[in-house]
Amino acid sequence: MNATKQARREAKQLFRSCIVNGLLDEERARWAVQQIVATRSRGLLGILSHFRRLVKQDGARHSAKVESAGNLPADVQARVKAGLVRLYGAGLNTSFTENPALIGGMRIQVGSDVYDGSVRSRLAALEQRF
Repeated sequence: MNATKQARREAKQLFRSCIVNGLLDEERARWAVQQIVATRSRGLLGILSHFRRLVKQDGARHSAKVESAGNLPADVQARVKAGLVRLYGAGLNTSFTENPALIGGMRIQVGSDVYDGSVRSRLAALEQRF
């Protein structure tokens, strides 16, 4: 559903009111949604759908997915996590997974940012050159 400009504006204000110390406060978000539903204001569905989109985007910005060809040692995981926190700030949820298809190296995704230092991506780039 496409939200009107007014609904998007209200959803943004609602979202900003749920931010505490740079992070989304889930309790405030739940309470805000309950208040909007209780008021049965005009454009309710538009406001809630855009608010949901904003919450989803915020969750993606605060989660990092690190893929590597093999299991990373704890010290390497700690260094990667520290570097990501330095770049993206506190409150970043980091998950480490194995993906043998990468052949070697690692691939990191935080929101829409992707850092691909895998052998697979380098081979694909080399193939494109030929």
